Amino acid sequence: MINAKISAFGCYVPPGVLTNQDLEKLVDTNDEWILSRTGIHTRHIAAPDVATSDLAFEAARICLAQRGMDAKDLDAILVSTVTPDMFFPSTACIVQNRLGATGAWGFDISAACSSFVYGLTVGANLIRGGTHKRVLVIGADTMSRIIDYTDRATCILFGDGAGAFLLEEGDGYVAFHNEIDGSGGEALKMPAGGSRMPSSHETVDHRLHYVKQEGQAVFKYAVRKMEEASLAVIRKAGLQPSDIKVLIPHQANMRIIQATAERLGLGADRVIINIDKYGNTTAGTIPLATRDAVEQGKLKQGDYVLFVTVGAGFTVGANIWRWSI
Repeated sequence: MINAKISAFGCYVPPGVLTNQDLEKLVDTNDEWILSRTGIHTRHIAAPDVATSDLAFEAARICLAQRGMDAKDLDAILVSTVTPDMFFPSTACIVQNRLGATGAWGFDISAACSSFVYGLTVGANLIRGGTHKRVLVIGADTMSRIIDYTDRATCILFGDGAGAFLLEEGDGYVAFHNEIDGSGGEALKMPAGGSRMPSSHETVDHRLHYVKQEGQAVFKYAVRKMEEASLAVIRKAGLQPSDIKVLIPHQANMRIIQATAERLGLGADRVIINIDKYGNTTAGTIPLATRDAVEQGKLKQGDYVLFVTVGAGFTVGANIWRWSI
């Protein structure tokens, strides 16, 4: 049976950095308060002339260079994002053109913080179906574009960044578990900009174009579902939590990550946390944390790695792969 593996990866964050001390000058907050509630020290912020496709392109370029592959050899490009350059054309179209991936088709995936894991599920099954040989899955977001920097509840959380995985035929993909629960849609959203509340309407408050979050509702759901999704995908894989060498969770909040690891019985040495450096980069968090896991020597060839996420919607995603690089 045809299976899929991760054959290369690449990540990119913009050079600009926003520190907790910088935020102290913008809103009523302080470094100690931010650290105690989120674990975040810094986050990277894109320059005004940099869009999501720019971050995605850089991550894709690095990924393809690691593999030594020409973009023309790609069959599909999936861009996971909630901050596309524009409604249409898709960011996948923009990236495909800039890469010169003339043989590829593709599309954008919008599932908030779960987008990249959803992209891995789709990409892996395109290959498993025998119709694709090489699929590039990119997670990229410029969250700074939709954040209200007068709202201390949200502006401390998010940063910008991107990562890409190249999927090819091979032994790596093990199992997935994805869910949505639309009843949680009101807890985390960007109200304006779509057909319900179009930007063109003169009565729309500009603040409704920013992320709005009910923090406690999101926190409680994420803690519960990160554990449930992890256990569900582990069962589907026919494994035990102890078989998981590395847990790479979505980087939204230090306390959520720690609670998930504790409930799975995984020690700190098996959990990747880099929220302190990047904040929540939405679709970029999983690939960025994967790069750090590899560079730190925590993720090695043959290891079972578990990716797990919860995002706005609510969306839930979990994948298990056997690392093959």
